[in-house]
Order: sequence, then structure tokens, then C-alpha cells
Amino acid sequence: MRLMGFLITLLVSFSAQAELPVSVAEALKKAGIPQQNVAVYVRAVESDSPILSQNAERAMNPASVMKMVTTNAALDLLTPAYRWKTEIYRDGNLANWQLQGNLIIKGYGDPSFKAQDFWRLLISLRQAGVKKISGDLIIDKTYFAAAATGESFDSEKWRAYNALPSAFLVNGRNTSFKFSAADDAVNITQEFELPEVVIVNKLKRTTGTCGDWRSRMTYDVQSAEDKAVVTFSGSYGTDCGERFLELSLFEDEKYAFFTFRKLWRELGGEFNGTIKLQETPPTAVKVLEQSSEPLGSIVRDINKWSNNVMARQLLLTIAAEKVGGPATEAKGISATQAWLAAKGLKSSELVIENGSGLSRVERISAELLGQLLVSAYNSPVMPEMMASLPILSVDGTIQQRMKDSLSNGRAHLKTGSINGVSAIAGYVLDANSHRHVLVMLVNHARAGASKAAQDALIEWVHQQP
Repeated sequence: MRLMGFLITLLVSFSAQAELPVSVAEALKKAGIPQQNVAVYVRAVESDSPILSQNAERAMNPASVMKMVTTNAALDLLTPAYRWKTEIYRDGNLANWQLQGNLIIKGYGDPSFKAQDFWRLLISLRQAGVKKISGDLIIDKTYFAAAATGESFDSEKWRAYNALPSAFLVNGRNTSFKFSAADDAVNITQEFELPEVVIVNKLKRTTGTCGDWRSRMTYDVQSAEDKAVVTFSGSYGTDCGERFLELSLFEDEKYAFFTFRKLWRELGGEFNGTIKLQETPPTAVKVLEQSSEPLGSIVRDINKWSNNVMARQLLLTIAAEKVGGPATEAKGISATQAWLAAKGLKSSELVIENGSGLSRVERISAELLGQLLVSAYNSPVMPEMMASLPILSVDGTIQQRMKDSLSNGRAHLKTGSINGVSAIAGYVLDANSHRHVLVMLVNHARAGASKAAQDALIEWVHQQP
């Protein structure tokens, strides 16, 4: 028995050190990516050792695959049932439907607070007997520290992925523009229309395939104190159907204020005040509180569609709940490191900046990420964690990937991509329905060309006997 155990251990150790599968190696060679720039880790969830490990101990930039660390930590530390709250206070007397004073909204970092949630909150306020507000709107964002914000990731400062976190964030503060080709023109509308956004449409309708539609379009933003003029130029193909572009045109408090003003008037409310940012005064009286959807549902939006600002909100929520407010990234990082240590996972190579993967400094090894995925699979939060990941060829960021493969629908995988980085990680079922953890991190100037190699690795795992 001891000899048999030794031989099995030796065999596993040998196979884990084996070269990359031929199909993967050839795809990398064709893409012009050296194997030294690639880290791979594959392991059955019921095994103690990997079946494939190459450069797995090396710290690599994971791009959005880092969201798997943040969401797993949040599910474990906060529980899938965790809900965010948003509170409304009044600082003044309320009588005869009139608030003689300021209305205060205090946010607690809800990453999923949308316009419809704001509408529901204000409906409740109307039902609480408020119609006219004689004072100002005060937004209390002190649950997150001011230092928790930072610079945009790149020069595309208007793009929604560059939105910064906030304790009171509405719609991720992004304006979604919808494009569609009509008979003789291109239509551009806002998904949630704010009157402070002005669209100048200079797009020309063209025929032919859609292809890379974004490369044929440009936009220019002229932003003022209470208005943003967005000019779209270029062309838009008739075959493109409906397409969307998300831009963040206002600071978070401005977007919240404009949304409040629009919704409050639509609900028959009266308000002519301005916006102020300050802490809720001790004299304020709590009027109502509204809760978000549970974390177990919200992580799906974060992972399936790789939402950066939501992931950042999540790291700051971990900070506030487990270390104390006001929340900072440093506190969130500390709590996450402590969580990993408690699980017995060594994370000396781990570098977290904001928890979203939209970073040039974040690092993790394929081995640590693989071990974490095995741990997650064998944990109480496995159903919520796995359900949050895109299903190969079915939904999320990999909906259109490997449609003709036998592995489609049999893998839950998170992708990550920034310039010079391409990554994929998650779970793959083999031909006998044994589940494996798969991690592949590519850091190279031609990383974007590594998808064929990633697909080949998925196929290789799926074909394991």
C-alpha cells in the first residue's frame, strides 16, 4: 500500500511538471507568445495535486480574473445573504406634506443601486408624507473614505469602466447610449434619460457587416457644471442592430443629484434646492431604510459581466464590515489577506490594488488562484460562487466563445483582459463529469492573441479520461 501511494504521488508529481499539451503549445507558438510568459494550473477539485502546472508559482497580472478573489472573499466573509442599506433622514420639521429643512441620503456602498431602486426609495418617501422639500439635498458618503478614490486606469476618462467607487453610487454613474440603424439615419438614445445630457448625432448609416463597430465611431464630451454635450461622429452599419456604449459623464454626487431631481419631479414632488456633501448631522431624524438584493445575487453581475466599479465597491464593503469605517482599499486588502491566511493559503505573491483587476500592479499566481478555486468549491458558498461565473457559450463575457465545442455549457469561467494581459480561470467538467479547476494567465505584448491557446487548454481538460 505504501509503495502504491508513493507511485501515485510520484506519477502526479511527474504529470504536474509535464510540458504543456501539444495543442496549447502550438497555439501559443502560432500567436508568438513564449511559454515563459504563460502560467497554467489545472487540478481536479477532489485532488490534492495539480495534473498540470507550469510557471504556476510566478506572480502575474490577472486582469479581471482578480474579481474571483474579491467576490469569493465577500461571499465567505459577509455571507451570500448580506444586503446593503440606503437610508433617508430629514433635518427639519415635517408637516402637511412639507419638509421644512434638508433631505439627507446616506449611502453604505450598495454596488447595485440603480435608477429603479432610487425610484422605489423615493416612492417610499412620498408615502412617508413628503411632497415638498424646502431645503437642499444632502448626500452622506462618509461610509467610504475620500482617499478610497484614485485616478482613472487609462486616458479614456469618460468610459464607464473608469468610474470610481462611492458610498452612494447610482447606476454606477454611467450613461448608457443605445445605437440603432433606421432607414436613412442612425438613432441614438439614452437608456435612462437625463435632461442634463445633450446628444449631438453626426453618425452616418452605412451598409455591410458590423465587425468592429466601435472603431468606426468617435465621441467627444464637453462637460460643464450642469450639462454634458456628447458628440458622436463616424459611421454605423445597418447590420449592427442595437449596440450600447457606456460613458461616465458626471461625478457620482452630480449623477445622483440629477437622477433625484428627475425622479422626484416625476413623482409629483417639489424641490428647488441644491446638493451638498456632508455627514449626517446628529439632529437628523431617520425616515426610512431600503435594502439591496442579497450579495449572492449581486456577485453574478460582477463576475458574469466583469463590472469593475462593483468589484471595487465590494472590496470597500469588506473593509468597512471587517475592519471598520471609513472604508479604504488598504483595509479591504488587509481583511482579504487575513481571510486567505485563515484558509491556510500562502499569498506572499498576491498584490491587490482595488480588487477589480483593472490595474497594472495587481498580481497573483496561477497556483494560488487555483488553490482558492478548489477551496471555494469545497466551501459552503460554492453554489453562489459558481453561479456567478459565466457559462461557456451560454452567457456573460464568454457567451459567444467555443460555440461548436463539446465543452460548451460544461465550464464556468471568468475572463480578464487589459493591454498585455489575457487570463481565464474557473471550472471545467471533463468527459466523465469530473470537475477540474483551470487557470491560465498570459502576460505578454501579444496576450490578446492567446485565446486559441486558452480554448485548447479548455478542450484538453474536457477530454481528460
